[in-house]
Amino acid sequence: MRPTLSSFAAVAALPTSLSDTIVALSTPPGAGAIALVRLSGPEAIRLTDEVFAGKPLRNQPGHTLHYGTIRDGERIIDEVVVSLYRGPHSYTREDVVEISTHGSDYIVQELLGLLTRRGARLAEAGEFTKRAFLHGAFDLAQAEAVADLIAADSALSHQVALRQMRGGFSQELQNLRGRLVQFAALLELELDFGEEDVEFADRTGLVQLLQEVQALVRRLLRSFELGNVIKHGVTTVIAGRPNAGKSTLLNALLNEERAIVSDIAGTTRDLIEDEVSIEGIRFRFVDTAGLRDTTDVVESIGVERTRKRVQQAALVVYLFDIKTTTPQQLEEEIEGLQAPVGTSVLAVGNKSDVASGPELAAFRNRPGTVLIAASRGDGLDELRQELLALVRVDGLDRTGASTIVTNVRHARSLEQATQHLDAVLTGLSSGAGTELLAADLRHALAALGQITGEISNDDLLTSIFTQFCIGK
Repeated sequence: MRPTLSSFAAVAALPTSLSDTIVALSTPPGAGAIALVRLSGPEAIRLTDEVFAGKPLRNQPGHTLHYGTIRDGERIIDEVVVSLYRGPHSYTREDVVEISTHGSDYIVQELLGLLTRRGARLAEAGEFTKRAFLHGAFDLAQAEAVADLIAADSALSHQVALRQMRGGFSQELQNLRGRLVQFAALLELELDFGEEDVEFADRTGLVQLLQEVQALVRRLLRSFELGNVIKHGVTTVIAGRPNAGKSTLLNALLNEERAIVSDIAGTTRDLIEDEVSIEGIRFRFVDTAGLRDTTDVVESIGVERTRKRVQQAALVVYLFDIKTTTPQQLEEEIEGLQAPVGTSVLAVGNKSDVASGPELAAFRNRPGTVLIAASRGDGLDELRQELLALVRVDGLDRTGASTIVTNVRHARSLEQATQHLDAVLTGLSSGAGTELLAADLRHALAALGQITGEISNDDLLTSIFTQFCIGK
């Protein structure tokens, strides 16, 4: 069931009025082939008719296109195409007009000025999507997915955002809440008959239900680690001693000459960063200065920056030269990185193409080690698969059938829900009174309801929608 205005009593006193007609540029600012100016609200069609010379829009059906000119009095500003959408069959569920003009800043500013002088108000950030949410077009989780879809820059982030926008996550949450609401109602009924000491809710059935719901909530919560990776990418530092081949590896992974490669030790003095997508996951690789003791002032600054960057990394690729490194030295060097607890360190042996059989054998069976020849590209496919495994994407359902949590706000609400569900289970095992059970169950339902906006407030909505671009 979609939320409606009556479902959101908590947001009745919004700082903006739904009776206003809003206008904004919905395409990126700057010169381009086309610019699209969007209006939404009760006066959208009338205001456009006042400046549009073409068929009277007030007499036209929705979902139609109309050619004409925009005029300020007798002065023609531009030839345009107007798209007409009548509420509730529009994005915001209000009357919406979209004016496609030539992509000139001057034309756009003239048009916005014309419309605001006639009574339209410049839209706030995300106000079109906020109106769609308030009119019940979709819930809050779906609204947030709109912003994620706009920001998606990989196949997986696009796939996850699209599924959430289409209601996959919301449906799963509604199913969870629906299973809990029935029992919550029975507990509330017991409170109404408290003096008669009756039980309407089967405690055994409630325990089983809570365990099932708790398992589903925790699965969603666990998916946030992967969701965060899909949404924000993985900062991966390439560290190692000078001349290990770090810059060569970066160039090979990016398939371009991004970093300077030289036989002279200490060539890389500063951090070089670039991104590459591996099966839909964004990795931000950071090429760093070689780790060694040095009296060179500039190089020592680079080494210090490397150590600081290791502390901030989600993943460290420690590159070593197979020919000049022993297994014991490798262990000591990795330990000397002092990577934070929880940061994965993948040892990568380079120059396998020129290493001897015994040198290769010394590392071939070491766990968490990949052998490559960066200059020739040998072993890079295996390296990519190891990187994917370290960010736990092996179990990802690439059909989009599984729900993945990508939003920090959603993860926090799920954490609150699981805490309250644990409290209900503890109360049931200890024989707690109905009042305490009902209170904890209400809190769990509220936490789940915050995700979809069934329970919300002004500050929450303002925080979410101000992160949107103007015109969306």
